[in-house]
Formats: sequence, C-alpha cells, structure tokens
Amino acid sequence: MTTITIFGNGTMGQAIGGILARGGASIQYIGSADKTARLEGDIVVLAVPYAALAQIAADYADQLAGKTVVDITNPLDFATFDALVVPSDSSAAAELQALLPEARVLKAFNTTFAATLVSGAVGAQRTTVLIAGDDTDAKQALAAAIQAGGVDALDAGALTRARELEAIGFLQLTLAVSEKVGWNAGFAVAR
Repeated sequence: MTTITIFGNGTMGQAIGGILARGGASIQYIGSADKTARLEGDIVVLAVPYAALAQIAADYADQLAGKTVVDITNPLDFATFDALVVPSDSSAAAELQALLPEARVLKAFNTTFAATLVSGAVGAQRTTVLIAGDDTDAKQALAAAIQAGGVDALDAGALTRARELEAIGFLQLTLAVSEKVGWNAGFAVAR
C-alpha cells in the first residue's frame, strides 16, 4: 500500500486525503505545529498556505530529498485579492523547487476547490486535477493515485506551467470571494 504524507489537515488537506485514501493510499497527516515528524510518504502534499512553504522546506529538507513534493498553494495577496505575490516570471512551485533541489516538485490541486474534490464533479463534468512538473514519473505516480480515487488528472506540462496554474487558481479564488461563483464551482476540462 502506498503512503502519502499531507502537511495540513484543513479543508483542502482532508479533501485531497479523502481522494487518495479512496484510491487505496494510507494517509499520514502532519499539523502545522509538528516540526519533527518522520515523513512516511514517498509523495508529500503541502496543503498549507503559501507563506508556510519556506519553513517546511527548511524544517524537512533532508527528509524531502528524493521525494515527490506537491505544492497546492495559490500565492496571492489575501489582503487585497488583486495580485500574485511571486515574480511574474516565477511561481510558488518554482520557488519551492529552488529550496528543495533534490525533491521532485509538482504543482497540483490549486485549480480545484475542496468541494469539487469531494464531490468529484464541477457542474456536469468530472473534476480534473491539473499537474505541472519536470519529472514524468512523479507526475504519473500522482496522477495514478488521483485517478484511483475517482477524480481525473491531466498532465499540464513542465514546472514552468505552474505560473499559469497559479493564475487560474487566482482567478477562481477571486470569483468565489466576490460571490460570482460558489465554492463548489470551478473550471472543468471537457475532453
């Protein structure tokens, strides 16, 4: 049985864990106060706010080396909801990869809301998790775990595509915060 470690047991962490557990994975949750946990999973999902990434990378760099690390963050200015807070030629995932050069960093889950992960649907379409990253095997392993849990996954390209995924996540969040869409809405991939 595959073990997947999830930092964060909030709404998104629980939704992601639920999908992966349905697919047969054993889930290890690590809370924000735990700085010394032994990471059991070969895949580690960071279901935390963007601001927490650097500290997790510092605290767990040795244990994250060689693992697939999944960044789900949308690095936006939550005070104004008017801008991403990473340089225009970068992304939160690219910054994380620079902090963890020996890990295989992926961007995923940031373009979906928890409700669409739990329900498995965006309107009449099946929920699709977009995955960006430079390691093909890591992307395929994450996609297989997601699909085993009943949700679609789609390879969105190299880690450089994380910037576009973060822009989609930013747009989706601003629409929900301004009550133009619900927290059970989202962008669907029709194939």
